Parts: sequence; structure tokens; C-alpha cells
Amino acid sequence: MSEKRDIGTMFGAGAPSTFMGLPAIETPTSEYNSVVFGAPCATPYESVGAYCADAPNAIRSAISGYAANILHMDFDFMEPLFPHGVDSADLGDLPYDENDAVANRAAIRNTVAAILDAGAVPVVIGGDDSIPIPMIDAFAGRGEYFVVQIDAHIDWRDEVRGEKLGLSSTMRRAMEMDHITGMLQVGQRGIGSARPVDYQDALAAGVQFVPARQVAAEGIQAAIDKVPAGANVIIALDCDALDPSIVPGVIGRAPGGLTYWNVVELLHGISAKANIAAFDLVEFMPDVDVDAIGALNNARIICNVLGLASRQAHS
Repeated sequence: MSEKRDIGTMFGAGAPSTFMGLPAIETPTSEYNSVVFGAPCATPYESVGAYCADAPNAIRSAISGYAANILHMDFDFMEPLFPHGVDSADLGDLPYDENDAVANRAAIRNTVAAILDAGAVPVVIGGDDSIPIPMIDAFAGRGEYFVVQIDAHIDWRDEVRGEKLGLSSTMRRAMEMDHITGMLQVGQRGIGSARPVDYQDALAAGVQFVPARQVAAEGIQAAIDKVPAGANVIIALDCDALDPSIVPGVIGRAPGGLTYWNVVELLHGISAKANIAAFDLVEFMPDVDVDAIGALNNARIICNVLGLASRQAHS
């Protein structure tokens, strides 16, 4: 087999084990304004197992070739990604047990809590779409928060086959938490697990929606306008929100998804009027990706979150 040749080879990036060559740490500290970690699995399913467990490493690998360029110009920002020097770090991946969802969820919650205690923004690379439940739960007792979910599906089932903490129930569980004061769901399209009654329950709970079709017609500003100014915002991105031409590696592809720029402009728009308190990216399946295109798009979205967290800390 011939030696791999890519942009990292050209610029001498080597093969970093962390996201874009960020410092590797074992414990969150106040030295960093954001902390990345991988959560390969929260809820293993009997039918598919830990079906997104390889996602954190695939996403790290896709961006690793740019590690040597981390302080170069980033034209999504028109300046370096970290204008004040690299102030983000990578905790690595959490261990998980395919037979112990309770322990998996506890590990995610405790890790997010430790990052918050250090004064940093948690950036979670999943993993299945039940990961937002323990992530959001970690904010209990720390104030009031607004959730922005970016997803093709609304995740408002009370349970599916007896599982109340699974991927189809994340936003219902989040809105049941006392510290969550509101929710905006962006990018919904096609058919998913939600029944009409689940959608009506979400509306009754005060959830606002900007479906993908509305984004296509009106632009992403329609969603940005619904984020409360000054709010502390927890952002949950299920990468099937993006069109499958951009992120093909998902379990539930649907045409007509958001573009890379839709998501990036939404993130920047939220940061301009509110505070990004946490971010997760979930539901990426590397084994059905195409030439790591989805992994790279996901990685670049995470780069934008890290850059926004850095600017937020210095504003």
C-alpha cells in the first residue's frame, strides 16, 4: 500500500491524537476556555449496538492534517482560529460499556460538570443522539439555559420500546429539566419517529421551530432571530441536520438538509447575541461516510465552535 499523502504530509502535521493537535489533558483546568472530549456512546441499542462509537476518532482524524496550521489564517473568521493563542484542549474519549447505559450517562454528565467547574465550554463529540440528555443535565443548579437543537428530527417521543432516555426522546427530556427555560429546534424535515401528538406536545411546551424548508425559503436569520438575546445557550447538533451531500455518514439520511454555511452562520449568529454554554455533535457514522467528507465537515463545524468560545472568553 502506498504511503498516505495529504495536506498534513505537506505541512508536517504528523499524526496528532487530539482534535487538530490541541493540548492533551487529563483534567479540565481554568487555563482553557473550551474543552473537547469524545463520548462514543450513551445508549447502546440491542439492534445496532454502539453504532456511532468510532465517530470521535474519525472526526479528529479528518482534521488532523491541519494541526500544523492551527495558528494560520482561518477564513471562516478572517483571522486565526485562536486569535489569542490556543486556549482549547482535548480530554480524549470517555470509556463506555455496551451493557451499562447508566454508567455511560454518568460519565458524560460528570465530565461536563468538571469542565463547567473549571470555567470552560464543554464541546462533546459523540456518539449517539441520547448524549445531550446527560450533557444538559450537568447544568442543573447552575442557572437558566436555552437549548438550540439542530436536527432533522425533533426527538420528542416519551419512550421508544420502553427506553425513555434514548435518541428519540432527548428534547422532551431536556424540556422537563427545571434549568431549561426554552428551546428552538432548527432543520427538521422529512419523516422521523415523531407522531403528530409528539409535535403538539412540543408546541404546548413552548418549543419554537424553524424547519429546513423555512431555512431554505427565508435564510438562517429566521432561526437566529428566535434566540433570546443574552441567553446562555446549549447547542445540540445532530449531524443529520446537514444535507447528506455534506454529511453522508448518518443513520437516517433525508434530502433537503442544511448547508455547512447555514450551520456556521447559525453558530456565529447565536454567539453574536447570546452566550454559548456548551455544544455537542452527535449521530455521525463513519462506516457509511464517503471519503471522510462528512467527518471533515463535522470537524470544521467544531472548529467554529472552538473559535467562538475563544472570542467569547476574551470579549
